[in-house]
Amino acid sequence: MSSEQKELTQTPLLKIWVPWMSSSLSQRRGSSRPQFTNCPTMIVMVGLPARGKTYISKKLTRYLNWIGVPTQVFNLGQYRREVVQTYKNYEFFRPDNEEAMKIRRCLMLPIPQGREEGSSSVLQRRRATRQVFFIESICDDPEIIEANIMQVKLSSPDYENYDKEEALVDFLNRIDCYKMSYVSLDEEKDRHLSFIKIFNVGSRYLVNRVQDHIQSRIVYYLMNIHVTPRSIYLSRHGESELNLLGRIGGDSGLSSQGQKYARALSEFIRGQSIKDLKVWTSHMRRTIQTAEALGVPYEQWKALNEIDAGVCEEMTYEEIQATHPEEFALRDQDKYRYRYPKGESYEDLVHRLEPVIMELERQENVLVICHQAVMRCLLAYFLDKSADDLPYLKCPLHTVLKLTPLAYGCKVESFYLNIQAVNTHRDKPTNVNVARKPEEALRTVPEHL
Repeated sequence: MSSEQKELTQTPLLKIWVPWMSSSLSQRRGSSRPQFTNCPTMIVMVGLPARGKTYISKKLTRYLNWIGVPTQVFNLGQYRREVVQTYKNYEFFRPDNEEAMKIRRCLMLPIPQGREEGSSSVLQRRRATRQVFFIESICDDPEIIEANIMQVKLSSPDYENYDKEEALVDFLNRIDCYKMSYVSLDEEKDRHLSFIKIFNVGSRYLVNRVQDHIQSRIVYYLMNIHVTPRSIYLSRHGESELNLLGRIGGDSGLSSQGQKYARALSEFIRGQSIKDLKVWTSHMRRTIQTAEALGVPYEQWKALNEIDAGVCEEMTYEEIQATHPEEFALRDQDKYRYRYPKGESYEDLVHRLEPVIMELERQENVLVICHQAVMRCLLAYFLDKSADDLPYLKCPLHTVLKLTPLAYGCKVESFYLNIQAVNTHRDKPTNVNVARKPEEALRTVPEHL
């Protein structure tokens, strides 16, 4: 076998991520953290088929995007399907199939136009890349491999017109083709490389030569995820007294309708018959009072406190427009990055909630009773929403969202518990100019007392 063939089979570049961060320290008004561009990291996912690479890649990409590292996925399997058009059988993957090897070798060159800004190639990216980090997924547990094949691989476009049993046999033969030449990363021979080896989707790890902050964040994240089936329930507190008045923030107690919701939430959770449920709240009265009605132990997290509105705490939108019209307009221009004077931005909040996300990844069934901005951030993580979309996600009062993480995403079920509450959602107004009239600024403000 030639050295090029060995490269293609030993390190197949099944997934490539290019997290781009900006080296410029210039920040937009109110932005909380510097953005880093022009010092990219290339993350290369390697391993035999059906070893959980896609599961790991999806979760890691979602995490990096959520913490503000714009990340793109390059799937060579997708490119191969676009080039070959019709998949015949596993023999395409034989290392002695010279015609197929030529095709696969070409896939390591230019990325098709429109794949990313600049439409440059993997090789060009390699030359520009300051760091390369390998993630190898190793699995010898037949149950995990079989589950991955049945749940994920047999639904691949390659097997769209295949009988299920025939598809299974073909895919197992495909794995054997890779086994002919695949060589795992070696602790001694590859000690100069930066990598993490994940055994049986998280039962054991081997980490080598972590070189920078991003690589350390990647390792920390990967060592906290698991594949155990579970559900995460997200709920805002019951309607508060300040919600009725249209005032943001503060630490008021529940209204009479909010107290009804707390009791309804207790009945709903009992009806779900959730095994070993953990309940988390913020340190604020309205979440604690909501949890108290459940009659079960709960844990308080300061990180789950509502976004700090600074000088605007306990003000109505009308009062903010009257006293801080420029700030009100600036927030509408870039709600994710805007920071309230002496307060926080959504970007700050994401940073504050990272330990919560890590613990949610470690846990099984959890009910999080939180606040509107906090729920938006958590929901954006699980649904892979952009920074622009995050601050406008609809998280109404008296509604429970049940999130069930899946191999390729997250299933969402919404339960309205039939207890009326005020609307606290405000859409982005059309006119966000600092010189706008008050009526234009307040056009999307929800009704309140």
